[in-house]
Amino acid sequence: MQKTNQKNQEQMQENTPQTTHSKLQTINSPRIIFMGTPEFAVASLDALVQAGCNIIAVITAPDKPAGRGMKLTESAVKKYAVEKQLPVLQPVKLKDPQFLESLKELKADLQIVVAFRMLPEVVWNMPPMGTINLHGSLLPQYRGAAPINWAVINGEKETGVTTFKLQHEIDTGNILLQDSFPIGDDETTGEVHDKMKEIGAQLLVKTVAGLAQGTLTEIPQPQHSNELKHAPKLFTETCKIDWNQPVTVIYNLIRGLSPYPAAFTYLNEKMLKIYKAKKEMHAAPKPAGTIETDNKTFLKFAGKDGYIHITELQLEGKKKMTVEEFLRGFRFTPNA
Repeated sequence: MQKTNQKNQEQMQENTPQTTHSKLQTINSPRIIFMGTPEFAVASLDALVQAGCNIIAVITAPDKPAGRGMKLTESAVKKYAVEKQLPVLQPVKLKDPQFLESLKELKADLQIVVAFRMLPEVVWNMPPMGTINLHGSLLPQYRGAAPINWAVINGEKETGVTTFKLQHEIDTGNILLQDSFPIGDDETTGEVHDKMKEIGAQLLVKTVAGLAQGTLTEIPQPQHSNELKHAPKLFTETCKIDWNQPVTVIYNLIRGLSPYPAAFTYLNEKMLKIYKAKKEMHAAPKPAGTIETDNKTFLKFAGKDGYIHITELQLEGKKKMTVEEFLRGFRFTPNA
């Protein structure tokens, strides 16, 4: 599958000139509805707009109360769409008859989904060219809600993005294009996310161009395999550090949950979130969970085969800070 997708990408590069804008405008430029909510999706929407795609409407989440004043806040995608004067729809329920009628009246040829909620079939099956999704993994690996997190947690050296056609089961539709890139040994999910949103945006433009030109071949995914890794939703228990684990496993968990929702442990019965850390391999560390510090410059926890040096953290009820800032205002007796 990987070789076939690479071939597809090479073919796209040959058939898609640098001026993607003019190409999309002259070859059956499809009427596109874009669906997305967070900042990750903005990069894709912007790339499509810059490429000259015919975005006839944007669908995003309703405004939500946020902050201390609980002021209604627009999604990142809505802010961008309003700035670009694109029509915006914000349905509360995707099966709402009035919303479905508005969708039909738009007469879209193609729908694009990037970091949006699950669509009912009546929505994704509406346009004649179908609905395509940009997913943050090299499908069929890491299907699910948190593909970037799990790739980093599992210590993967490579990840990527996939465009595919939506069908009934989540993340199982036919693959259109893929692009891969390396994950650095010390990169966090946040850093991978920022690279991925740009790489994914460009892949999405190539996918739309290929669909408009009729040059893409859909590649079915294997539906079930013991070799597939999954990316389920993250829960509180997922984020709790087990200091009996090897240091590399703990370190990858910290990277994979940074900056959100963050791996955590407890210090003086208060939750301590850990955002950044370093590894120290040690042949004979102290018992798992042992804390060592000089109360000035370092704070480390013992794992199974070494130590995790905390460099950025947040104690319950406090702001995020460096370990040096934390130790200036916190005193404790290690292991007491």
